[in-house]
Amino acid sequence: MICLDLDGTTITHEGVLRPAVREAVRAVLAAGHHVVVATGRGIVATTPILDALGLTKGWTVCSNGAVTVRLDPRAPQGWTLDEDDVVTFDPAPVLTRLRPVLPDALVAVEDLGVGFRLSAPYPPDELVGEQTVVPWEELLAHPTTRVTLRMPEATSEEFAEAVDRAGLHGVAYSVGFSAWLDINPEGVSKGSALEIVRRRLHVEPGLTVAVGDQRNDVEMLRWAARGVAMGNAPTEVQDVADEVTGVVDDDGLVPVLRSLL
Repeated sequence: MICLDLDGTTITHEGVLRPAVREAVRAVLAAGHHVVVATGRGIVATTPILDALGLTKGWTVCSNGAVTVRLDPRAPQGWTLDEDDVVTFDPAPVLTRLRPVLPDALVAVEDLGVGFRLSAPYPPDELVGEQTVVPWEELLAHPTTRVTLRMPEATSEEFAEAVDRAGLHGVAYSVGFSAWLDINPEGVSKGSALEIVRRRLHVEPGLTVAVGDQRNDVEMLRWAARGVAMGNAPTEVQDVADEVTGVVDDDGLVPVLRSLL
């Protein structure tokens, strides 16, 4: 079972799927391995990349583990979703706590399978799906699978310090490579969702490989029997991995996949 992050791992930070990576993914699929994408992206933003990779059956983990999707080419959208495979939380407490600390942050609350409700427009191309600006109260009104905060003008260091000051409790969260914060239900991660998928696929724990590049991949890398960090990953992510491969712009994922053939 080969578990792959998308941005910064399978595709570049510019959103490009390089031919060598696509060919390597298709080669391990042809060899009979299970390939499971595990991403912070929502379903709408994930499915075009799955199509490009040739992934039409199996499972995909979205929203940092809060959503587990069964791929089914017979379904109208190419996937189905069971109620038990979606974990939500109340965004009101955490957003109420963060607002005084990050008053200028952009907030996006995920609408599953649709897009996002926003406090204000995000920079172009950062979110995929329908995007609707709503009053603050509407952001707090409904359970959700993921909340994202973004401060385009802040450095990642400034943003991380502000998040630390907020002292978040009762949720799972990770700070991205930029001034970006993903918030998920407590106890939910890519690793927790992948363990459920592993059992459904009847794969032995020792036959799991995971590759990622960011802090939201840490639990996944620790969970896998072979956790591989990309060369562009922060030091703290590389430190928890079993090995480090090349950077995404040099097709660092390819030698990892080729080693499994």
